[in-house]
Amino acid sequence: MEILNKKILIVDDEVQILNLIEDTLRAEGFQNLYFAKNKTNAIEEFKQHQPHMAILDILLPDGSGFEIINYIRKTSNIPVLFLSALADMENQYEGFNLGADDYMVKPFLAKELVLRIKAILNRTYGTDRKILNLEDSKIDFEKAIVIKEGVEFELTAKEYKILRLLYENKNKIVTIDGILNSVWGEEYFGYENSLMAHIRKIREKIEKNPSKPKSLVTYKGLGYKLRVNL
Repeated sequence: MEILNKKILIVDDEVQILNLIEDTLRAEGFQNLYFAKNKTNAIEEFKQHQPHMAILDILLPDGSGFEIINYIRKTSNIPVLFLSALADMENQYEGFNLGADDYMVKPFLAKELVLRIKAILNRTYGTDRKILNLEDSKIDFEKAIVIKEGVEFELTAKEYKILRLLYENKNKIVTIDGILNSVWGEEYFGYENSLMAHIRKIREKIEKNPSKPKSLVTYKGLGYKLRVNL
């Protein structure tokens, strides 16, 4: 299975937790695992190995998992799962607002962790998601790039999330509120103009004529639709 070859960075200051996760994932067939016990080493491992996914504790000796995801999001859209003893909703909201894909609270069931990791990797890197052919361009979701007329354009984290959401609802209208809530989180009020700016940037990358879009279409007062030929 292709997802078993993905590189996963696991960050936790508890050796027992690292050992449990390693044993569990290796038993499932995952081989490319990288470990760090603090923020400094986590960033070093990330830069050196460029993992496809990160599992982050929040409370670390020299910083926090929130600081790590902030660093990751400067250059990468890889999925991030927080695994923390902090069970309060405030920290969970913070994690999702920073771009996390999932949040699990310790103590946790090893089997549930595996299921969540596989689900995230399948959503992000599943074979049916690799290349999306549009009217004027192609989207490579695994590399987070758009290919148009032989030129590659990198997608920002927000652009990637918007396109992924629209693709998951291809050929259907996705409401403005739905996009804002999914991409910016529950506290999305006031980001309408930011969404419009991101849509404009996306069109510049995927459309031959952004002022007359064929793939990313606006439905005034409703939302947006990504047209995909099935």
